[in-house]
Amino acid sequence: MIPDDSMQTIQQLLHSLGITSNYNGFPQTAYAVQLSIRDPERLRLITKLIYPDVAGRYGTTSTAVERNMRTVVSAAWKNDPLLLAEMAGAQLSRKPTNGQFLSILAGLWTDGRTK
Repeated sequence: MIPDDSMQTIQQLLHSLGITSNYNGFPQTAYAVQLSIRDPERLRLITKLIYPDVAGRYGTTSTAVERNMRTVVSAAWKNDPLLLAEMAGAQLSRKPTNGQFLSILAGLWTDGRTK
């Protein structure tokens, strides 16, 4: 179950990874994480089940959402790969994909590691 303040918590997690609201992908990624928490099955087909919903909400294309999220993931990896690995609960030898990144952040809820 997602608490009502989940978006605020997701945004705080992104901030802790050095992702600020000046990134186009910041709100898009936060919303994608929220969708992933609500329905983890979406993570199996993010191109068909997440990107279009995010694009519709933010008035852009699925391609732009994918690109903006890649930028967010790259920034998180560059800013604090150790924190990202801690969130993942495993050592990360390379930058995660968009789907892996969403899974890591959404997994914090299913693992009970968020407030």
